Amino acid sequence: QVQLVESGGGSEQAGGSLRLSCAASGYIVSRGCMGWFRQAPGKERGWVAYINGIGTTSYADSVKGRFTISKDSAKNTLYLQINSLKPEDTAMYYCAASPCRGWDVPRYAREYNFWGQGTQVTVSS
Repeated sequence: QVQLVESGGGSEQAGGSLRLSCAASGYIVSRGCMGWFRQAPGKERGWVAYINGIGTTSYADSVKGRFTISKDSAKNTLYLQINSLKPEDTAMYYCAASPCRGWDVPRYAREYNFWGQGTQVTVSS
């Protein structure tokens, strides 16, 4: 049974950094295709970043240059490094796993079949 558990969220001031973690069990992160999403109150869950089975990454335009998605095969964990935090980054952040489909980048929640419970990020100005 696949289980994804996020951690690392918290409250930070604008300009700060956070590193979110997504520890996996029943799933091999190094081989998998995984993404991060975020959802602010009253808004839809939106795609943030994606990494495929060979480590190729993709990012939403709104976070490009500030967010970095990565994997640690030894810890079987997915990460999201968030730098230069902005108040608009405030949201619940979710990691998710999708079937790998070549070079396609899944940007919609419906394309992912395993989800974590989320970790809250709050950024104050």
